[in-house]
Amino acid sequence: MNTSDESLALAAAGGDRNAFGLLIARLHDRIFRLAFRLTGSRADAEDLTQDICAALPAKLAGFRGDAKVTTWLYRITVNAARDRMRRQNTYRHKAEGWGDWEVSRRAAQAETAERLDWLRFAMDALTPPELRETVVLILEGLSHAEVAEVQGISEGTVSWRMSEAKRKLKRMLEAEQ
Repeated sequence: MNTSDESLALAAAGGDRNAFGLLIARLHDRIFRLAFRLTGSRADAEDLTQDICAALPAKLAGFRGDAKVTTWLYRITVNAARDRMRRQNTYRHKAEGWGDWEVSRRAAQAETAERLDWLRFAMDALTPPELRETVVLILEGLSHAEVAEVQGISEGTVSWRMSEAKRKLKRMLEAEQ
């Protein structure tokens, strides 16, 4: 059979499935070869070739027969490869930024969790319990006067308890280092 690629393309554009099948059989390897050379990746070339072949029935409707089918198809392949590379670069650029942000976020979370674990441990170890209660009330945002009122002690005692709690917490921290 000596039917030209152009005749097959025009017949396929008119809905002839056999012509479309023959056209794909003739041109598939050329599309793949060009896609591979453009992308440098076998996997990308296979994906690109598959995408082009899947879109070809719709694209054939625009084929007028002014150029050789191979020239027309190469233009489609080059454009598809450019689009794919643009999308990959955009995705890669966004992913790189996201990846850096995510790594930083996880590191900060781990550091915060570590500090909170230490603080829970330290607060549990803080004795007598009145020291812990005073620290908790201060951490809740109460003033020394308010803590004194809640605990039924003088403001001076609140200040002493805070000083004592800081001293004990500092010793615990130094012991861990």
